[in-house]
Amino acid sequence: MSDRRGPEFRVGLDAVIVAVTDERPKVLTVGLPGEGSRLPSGLLELDDRTLELSLRRFVRHETGLEVGYAEQLYTFGDAARAVPSGFDAGDAQVLSIAYLALVRELPPPQASAAWVDWYDLYPWEDHREGRPAVIDEVIEPALDGWVAASPNAAEAELREERAQVVFGLGGVPWDGVRVLERYELLYEIGLLAESPHGPGPLAESVALEGDHRRIVATALGRLRGKLTYRPVVFELLPAAFTLLALQRLVEALSGVRLHKQNFRRLVEGAGLVEGTGLLAPSGGRPAELFRFRRDVLRERPRPGVGMPWTRSS
Repeated sequence: MSDRRGPEFRVGLDAVIVAVTDERPKVLTVGLPGEGSRLPSGLLELDDRTLELSLRRFVRHETGLEVGYAEQLYTFGDAARAVPSGFDAGDAQVLSIAYLALVRELPPPQASAAWVDWYDLYPWEDHREGRPAVIDEVIEPALDGWVAASPNAAEAELREERAQVVFGLGGVPWDGVRVLERYELLYEIGLLAESPHGPGPLAESVALEGDHRRIVATALGRLRGKLTYRPVVFELLPAAFTLLALQRLVEALSGVRLHKQNFRRLVEGAGLVEGTGLLAPSGGRPAELFRFRRDVLRERPRPGVGMPWTRSS
């Protein structure tokens, strides 16, 4: 009889650890200079009681960081996926379970760990000062060429629709949650350093080993989407904060500017915050300090901050 056994599999875990400092969202990476960077990663061991405990174990080992909030993100198991150097799985195929974790940034004690600005990974995603020049100067012309190279009219129509919807072109509104779709389109048409026929014209944007930039894009899209229905943003703030600090944090994550008065009315009207009666130390006009109002978790099924994806004036 023929041997019908399939390939051997190992289960790996990748940690997308996000922090925001000085209005810059960042992701934690490991790797020595000149040897490439990747997400904190490890293989599930037989003595790991749960996936999450395994995740916390190797994150602590590789970065020295104790992870707080964490949730399972997605499972990556394509047969041809590029596995980073962090996995020593021999000839086995690695099914990788990614986690999203939120922390208040701490300097990792290990010299091989570093925070990377996620807008260095995806410079086309930061619309806080208007549409990034890279879209007009590089991406849109490349997409026009991709559409023009279609083998027939029907395919050209499909490609044009995809480009417009994903990148907000031709009068289509920008949708901040489509991070992964934008990354995959740029990868497909050869614009990225890791594209199959790369490096392309966007090779200057920061890349990660294997498929880890794709994993981070998945996490960014998930986090932007969760802003609308879960109060996860408060995991990135101190216990007491100003409403301006909260707004700037949401803007950093979403990549768009928000209308100050509308945002404050939304947050206060939704019962997400409550005043502390204290004032923030300031050299100018003092601002009131607020805290997350936890009772909202029992009062509403989807207590998010909302998210207007178009830039406000």
